[in-house]
Amino acid sequence: MRLNPEARALYRNIREEIKKRLLLPGSTRFLDQFKPTSDPGEILRRQAYLREGLGKVSPRLAEFIGRVKPIKFRRDYSHDRILIVDPEEAEEAEKLGLCPVSTSPEDAEGYPLVLSTVGYGIDVELAPSQIAPELYVMPLWESRDSLKALSAIGELTGRGSVAGEILRALEGLREVMEKRSALDSLEETVAEAERELNERISGKLESFSLTLSGRELVEFLGELREGNYESIFRHFGKVEDEILDMINRAENDLSKRLGVSVELFSREELFPVRVPPERVEMLREALERELVVELYLKSREILERIMPLLPRLKEELSGVYELDFLLAVKDFTEGFTFPEIGEWGVAFIRGRPPFIENPQPVSYVIGLVPEGFAVPDSENLRGENVVILTGANSGGKTTLLELTAYVSLLAHMGFPVPAERAWVGVMDELFFFRRKRSAYGAGAFETAMRSFVRALKGSGRKLILIDEFEAITEPGAAVKIIGELLKVAHEKGFNVVIVSHLGEDLKRELPFARVDGIEARGLDENLNLIVDRQPKFGRIGKSTPELIVERLAKRGRREEREIFERVLRAFRGPDV
Repeated sequence: MRLNPEARALYRNIREEIKKRLLLPGSTRFLDQFKPTSDPGEILRRQAYLREGLGKVSPRLAEFIGRVKPIKFRRDYSHDRILIVDPEEAEEAEKLGLCPVSTSPEDAEGYPLVLSTVGYGIDVELAPSQIAPELYVMPLWESRDSLKALSAIGELTGRGSVAGEILRALEGLREVMEKRSALDSLEETVAEAERELNERISGKLESFSLTLSGRELVEFLGELREGNYESIFRHFGKVEDEILDMINRAENDLSKRLGVSVELFSREELFPVRVPPERVEMLREALERELVVELYLKSREILERIMPLLPRLKEELSGVYELDFLLAVKDFTEGFTFPEIGEWGVAFIRGRPPFIENPQPVSYVIGLVPEGFAVPDSENLRGENVVILTGANSGGKTTLLELTAYVSLLAHMGFPVPAERAWVGVMDELFFFRRKRSAYGAGAFETAMRSFVRALKGSGRKLILIDEFEAITEPGAAVKIIGELLKVAHEKGFNVVIVSHLGEDLKRELPFARVDGIEARGLDENLNLIVDRQPKFGRIGKSTPELIVERLAKRGRREEREIFERVLRAFRGPDV
């Protein structure tokens, strides 16, 4: 469907309103598939898809959709493994781009993990799942919150999910990941163990007391005078043994936390105990090498279980973006209805402008009158394809024009439209011309004329909506120009609505056109205009100047009031 610039602006309004409701950036690709189309079959296909989809999505899904994040895979494992292959396999292995490749086992020195297709190290095949199973497993581990959300979404939609089974398989990785977490905080862990051990030893020493009999005291002092310190060790040896036992227990606790046997604390000085920094560094290197192998083996084991599930998981992730799109459309089109598609122009019952809060519903029709379009004044309708909309200033003429455009745009997107019931004919082109706010002049007039003529040239199915063309030219010239333009539109069978204050003149000029009116009914108790925004079919709408003059007369004082009343009599006659 072709749109002129101002019609495209309305289409962008619809897109932006839906995009504001999307929870995931990637969901816009689904919105991109719903551009306005002139293919009736495609419109009906979209309607069928949305009828089914919108009926299945629940607002409860939003809580979980927002938690789903893209799963990002990394390919660089060059730092911790090497692949030894046959020379004939080298080129194929290099193309995988996962880790260094060599044909010589001698190059494996220094790598924690050695993989091989030739019986050296851990046997593998030339496949990413064999060489780097972490490529798949680690992103899934890091995306456990997304997997939990996917599982909940599958339950809410009734579609089921493989995410739960993948999560259960990933639990086999928990012990390895806890070791990795401990390794990341190794220095802090060792320092804390050292501090706690010294506190326990200090407490033990503070509570130690030595009790000797009189004879033992004499013997003890005598041995000290003679330089015999063995008796001291006999008395204090029990305390030393207890301190060593504390050190052993502390190292056992660390071994459990780190998943490897450790001996860190020095026995040369029992208080305060110290951990030499070089021992911590050696422990870190040993743990890193061990974890590389353990993580690889566990990932390979898990991947064998979940590999068949990954295509389904990919579908589910894509499906979340689709659900996000459907949920946004459902929220935007709440209370809308799917239009009937046929050979009409545009018709709707109790339509509501989508971007106005609490609007007055209106019913309108351009072109053929559908069966079922039963509204007041509908007996005045003759299926006119050219309509002149007149009436009160600020009465809603421009809003009605926009509503007509939005109904047509949404229908051509395959979406529901903001009305209780609607009928839309498929158009090849939609032209919307706003009232220009530019200064009056030959340039503005020439630009407008070129735009209107472009809309009228050629053939096909067209909907042309024009807001107050006469604002850019002289009233006398406007009648002649608009009259001829509308004759061309009528002859070509285009559907046209033009907002104009020249209803009387155009009605005489264009007997084939219908003139509708939006009327101001009077003033309320606060002297504000009362406007019935529902157009009267086939009746010219009274403009507002008379009511405005009446309001000024009622509010005026003395001479001002007399002048206003005189002007008012010109509208109503001398008996006012």
